Amino acid sequence: LKDSNGNLELAVAFLTAKNAKVPQLEEATYYQTALPGNDRYISVGSQADTNVIDLTGDDKDDLQRAIALSLEESNRAFRETGITDEEQAISRVLEASIAENKASLKRTHPEVWSDSPNPYDRKRQDNCPVGLKNVGNTCWFSAVIQSLFNLLEFRRLVLNFNPPANAQDLPRNQKEHRNLPFMRELRYLFALLVGSKRKYVDPSRAVEILKDAFKSNDSQQQDVSEFTHKLLDWLEDAFQIKAEEERDGEKPKNPMVELFYGRFLAVGVLEGKKFENTEMFGQYPLQVNGFKDLHECLEAAMIEGEIESLHSENSAKSGQEHWFTELPPVLTFELSRFEFNQALGRPEKIHNKLEFPPILYLDRYMHKNREITRIKRDEIKRLKEYLTVLQQRLERYLSYGSGPKRFPLVDVLQYALEFASSKPVCTSPVDDLGASAPASGTLPPQIPPSTIDQQGPSSSDVPSTSPVQRSVIHKPFTQSRIPPDLPMHPAPRHITEEELSVLEGCLHRWRTEVENDTRDLQESISRIHRTIELMYSDKTMVQVPYRLHAVLVHEGQANAGHYWAYIYDHHQNRWMKYNDISVTKSTWEELERDSFGGYRNASAYCLMYINDKEQYLIQEEFNKETGQILVGMDTLPSDLRDYVKEDNKRFEKELEEWDAELAQKAQQEKLLSQIPRAPAPSPAPVQAGEPEYLEQPSRADISKHLKEDSVQAINKALAEQEDRGPEAIMDT
Repeated sequence: LKDSNGNLELAVAFLTAKNAKVPQLEEATYYQTALPGNDRYISVGSQADTNVIDLTGDDKDDLQRAIALSLEESNRAFRETGITDEEQAISRVLEASIAENKASLKRTHPEVWSDSPNPYDRKRQDNCPVGLKNVGNTCWFSAVIQSLFNLLEFRRLVLNFNPPANAQDLPRNQKEHRNLPFMRELRYLFALLVGSKRKYVDPSRAVEILKDAFKSNDSQQQDVSEFTHKLLDWLEDAFQIKAEEERDGEKPKNPMVELFYGRFLAVGVLEGKKFENTEMFGQYPLQVNGFKDLHECLEAAMIEGEIESLHSENSAKSGQEHWFTELPPVLTFELSRFEFNQALGRPEKIHNKLEFPPILYLDRYMHKNREITRIKRDEIKRLKEYLTVLQQRLERYLSYGSGPKRFPLVDVLQYALEFASSKPVCTSPVDDLGASAPASGTLPPQIPPSTIDQQGPSSSDVPSTSPVQRSVIHKPFTQSRIPPDLPMHPAPRHITEEELSVLEGCLHRWRTEVENDTRDLQESISRIHRTIELMYSDKTMVQVPYRLHAVLVHEGQANAGHYWAYIYDHHQNRWMKYNDISVTKSTWEELERDSFGGYRNASAYCLMYINDKEQYLIQEEFNKETGQILVGMDTLPSDLRDYVKEDNKRFEKELEEWDAELAQKAQQEKLLSQIPRAPAPSPAPVQAGEPEYLEQPSRADISKHLKEDSVQAINKALAEQEDRGPEAIMDT
């Protein structure tokens, strides 16, 4: 249970997998089959099981004894354990499934890509974005780092970060000892993402520094929000050290704080006393369960407790409202899609669907718009109450009746109209039975047709023709009094033309009225929904736009899964999917399918919005002298440019070595192809009595023989052409 982190299913899987795969020594030697000559029994241990019955023969008594023995063992097991064989079988299947799932998790959890031996498979194509190699459950690292790297302002801050001058000496404290080396590795990693010639790069050195901070084993997958919090804290500390060194009597400004942190004002009442507090926030947490879109999550997060108490005097109730006073340029929402199940004692993932827009207007949550927002909230509340009343009325029209089965009222009136207009068609039950009976083969030919009226349908169940058997047949039509004439379908028995005319007129009129009422209710409900949706669409409420920059997606359950990111390319106006080493073009439709949730076990876990009016966040860097846009290696400082060039040289050397190796192999094959081969020996005749199947040589043996033959052939060629020199040999 400790190794499975409290996951009971995983603990059971550990136990079942160990018991199945690591049998004890005595168990391994306990089961042994009998000699080949005696194939009728299986010996268990040192003695043959007396309850084993041979069913390979034709003895029917053996089969009966086997069935009786099986029933006896089943009953005995049920008396001892209270569990049936079916339940035991289901339990074994479930345990095997859990063990298989655990084994599958063991196979997929490491998520480490082995590099292709062909370096051309790892070569970057043109200016495609560079991926990050998964070095062991580090998809969370790749998703967050790529999202931040594609924020050009953040990228510039990291690349142009210069460690403090005193950092060259021994670090003063633990933070400097940890954060400054991480910043160095992060700069190297960002530089490789900019100018590397590789398709993907290895982030192992930066990840190694993070492992100590998380204090977890290598196989445990990290939480994206936890890692993002830790990363921003480290970056904030690193830039704070630099800011304090460069300050000139003023309070130092930390660029990480200015980029990712905002402030909100908490206004509320606590036990009848009003209060106001200003708080700073980074990632803003939002509850997902019970909400359909991002605005509903935000509305619930901004209001806590009784709202009415905030505007009333002498109230003992408690409640508070949150109002943004300062929004950060990069606003990150942390979606709480995991909750702890008290009954099962484990965390579970919330797969509910949650929609979010590509453009999010936050005016309604700003402190400066609080009065307008409160008025609109009250109006929305009134509309929703009226909407509930209309929906209840509509439900009565669409689900009419007092019993468990209900039908639309329009259909009920239509059924009544059809019933009133039906004409009764009477027929005898015997004739109706005869019409529905089979044409032939049911009644025995010995029974005369006159007996059908006496015996009824039961006579067909009596195949015998003896008088004794016919005398005991039950005669339902003669012993029970049923009306001689019954209608074939429900219809009124007695109705005049005048009554029918009045009733049809009423039903037609009522049906039309119900249709009109239903349509009016549906239109009213649609209008109210539209009014609520457009409540914040006026110009005063669309002044603070935030554009969706990145979506971090989690696929899996609470205790295991995989992360990737959708990141918007603001210059190409398209979405890109960053999935570790794979970087591909994507669409908003694919993002919706993977991020909204509700369809499968993949959903958005973190949303990163940026202020759409702050263009510096995504603006390219320009050369101050020429005014041209800087791209690629030109955006790097000199030390990082040299670092990337060295890495590219190593990769180019790897490409050259691969080309040389291929050329050498091709030359060897050409040389071997010119050496005459000895005729293959004819196969030896198969002696009589030998089996038709023989043991085939393994691939290792074949490879060994081929290698020896190749060496002999090359030596022979060298011996024959020794006087011609190595150049002539290679030309050959």
